[in-house]
Amino acid sequence: MNAPLDPGRLEDRGVLRFITAGSVDDGKSTLIGRLLVEAKGVLADQLAAVRRASERRGSGELDLSLLTDGLEAEREQGITIDVAYRYFSSPVRKFIVADAPGHEQYTRNMVTGASTADAAVVLVDATRVGVDGLLPQTRRHSAIAALLGIRHVVVAVNKMDLVGWERAVFERIAGLYDDLAHAVGLKDVRCVPVSALQGDNVTRLGSSSPWYAGPTLLALLEALPADRADAARPLRFPVQLVIRANGAAAEDYRGYAGQLWSGVLRAGQEVRILPSGERARVASIDTLDGALAQAVAGQSVTVRLDRDVDLSRGDWIVDDADEAKLGTALTAELCWLDRSPLDPRRKYLLRQGTRTSLASVLAVEDRLDVSTLSERREAAALNLNDIGRVRIAVQQPVLLDAYARNPATGAFILVDAATNQTAAAGMMRAT
Repeated sequence: MNAPLDPGRLEDRGVLRFITAGSVDDGKSTLIGRLLVEAKGVLADQLAAVRRASERRGSGELDLSLLTDGLEAEREQGITIDVAYRYFSSPVRKFIVADAPGHEQYTRNMVTGASTADAAVVLVDATRVGVDGLLPQTRRHSAIAALLGIRHVVVAVNKMDLVGWERAVFERIAGLYDDLAHAVGLKDVRCVPVSALQGDNVTRLGSSSPWYAGPTLLALLEALPADRADAARPLRFPVQLVIRANGAAAEDYRGYAGQLWSGVLRAGQEVRILPSGERARVASIDTLDGALAQAVAGQSVTVRLDRDVDLSRGDWIVDDADEAKLGTALTAELCWLDRSPLDPRRKYLLRQGTRTSLASVLAVEDRLDVSTLSERREAAALNLNDIGRVRIAVQQPVLLDAYARNPATGAFILVDAATNQTAAAGMMRAT
């Protein structure tokens, strides 16, 4: 499962965004704390505060999990509730890490953290893998990672010190996860035995596992490519605001402001407007610092066109040669986030980009059973943290981008029209 790393790839790799996931008490927060401390990503006063908090809790040693468990409720309960984001760097690259909650009722928080991740570190507690195999929450998080298109997964088999660093234990867990990865569709999976508490194989190789010849967890993360190259995907520019300005000595100004979600936009480029289908040429790309020759995904700009077109908030600018499609019917994977179950009789709002459209869930085609990872066709509804495939009808056309092709625009949220509660995160399937 562990492929050799190419030392030639260990140049400055830029920023890697990764999420830690797994079941509660697997040691995610402690692992991140270890990375932060050993990468010198913690200020002295922060470390002193954690040391004092550890003493108040009666801990005999520094509780590194407190570095990420920032909410008072989390520290009191000793669990992670919200997604905690932390930043650290090594000589090779910078990292943004999200610590996802392990409790089942907070699975929806994991979806938020994983939606922008390049990789996932899935922790497995070596002491808790019994005859039934991997824990349900580990399986659920892995299935979500696959649905969200996370291509690289590092499995940190934690607490190996509590099982005597037995090689057979590690290899059994690696085999179990290999089977899980195959079932949910994860392609690139690497395993490393670690002790987050003692630090072995996290940033330095420990002497307790001479049988392990692979890299440390940090070395694996340093070598992973950041695959979500939105600039290489199709052009998608959702219009957020139409800007009008009149000048006595200049022609009327009409610009379309927003953030480029994916692709590259160039001055002089032929573009098409959706949903109207009108065509135009990009006259200029304006920013507060002046005009640009081109803009790439992530930049906020104002676009001027060479002629007046029917274009308003919620519309899209795409490349004229792109076969982008709009439609009022779609199939999607939903991760249900609301405590109230999905009710086909209720009205929902589908929000994609800057467009909001009234939506109805026509049918639940199946629901993922995280225990067996099989799809049950008889599912009639989705409950909190369920993952299922549904058919949706919308009142106004939406952009039909498959999530696998373009995560930026293939994702959407459903909002309960009556309560304004976010009900689900959705990922469009290919039509």
